[in-house]
Amino acid sequence: MSVGETPITIVGNLTDDPELKFTPAGAALAKFTVASTPRTFDKATNQWRDGTGMFLRCTAWRELADHAAETLTRGMRVIVTGRLRQHNWQNEQGENRSMLAVEVDEIGPSLRFATAKVTKIQRPGSGQGAAGGDPWAGAGSDAEPPF
Repeated sequence: MSVGETPITIVGNLTDDPELKFTPAGAALAKFTVASTPRTFDKATNQWRDGTGMFLRCTAWRELADHAAETLTRGMRVIVTGRLRQHNWQNEQGENRSMLAVEVDEIGPSLRFATAKVTKIQRPGSGQGAAGGDPWAGAGSDAEPPF
C-alpha cells in the first residue's frame, strides 16, 4: 500500500453476483457492490433498528477477480479489505460528480452465519517447501512453523 492511501474493511452483503470482465490486454476484473447497514438494538421497543445503508462499488483484479466471480453470489455476506478510491467526472450536463469505490485486496465469505469449503489453487511451477511453494503443504498438525 502506498503512502496516503486509505485502507478500508467492509462487512456486508453482495447486492448481485460479481460481474467478470476483461481488459483489452486480457486482465480479468470483477465488479460488485457490497451493502452494509448498521443495526442497533432499541431497548425501549425491544426491537432491532436498521440505520442508513451504505453501498460501496468494488473492483477486484486478475486471479482475485476470477476467484470472486467463481465463488461469490448475490446475497452472500462477505468481508472485503482494500483501498478507498475517489472517482471524479463530469456528466453530460457538465456537472461535476464523484463517487467512492474500493479497490479490493482481499475478499472472502463471512463465517458468522455460514460455513465455507476452501479449495486451494495450485500455481503452475510451484514446488513445496521454502523454495517457492506452500511450506505447510503435507505438514502434520504438530508441524513447527517454517520461520
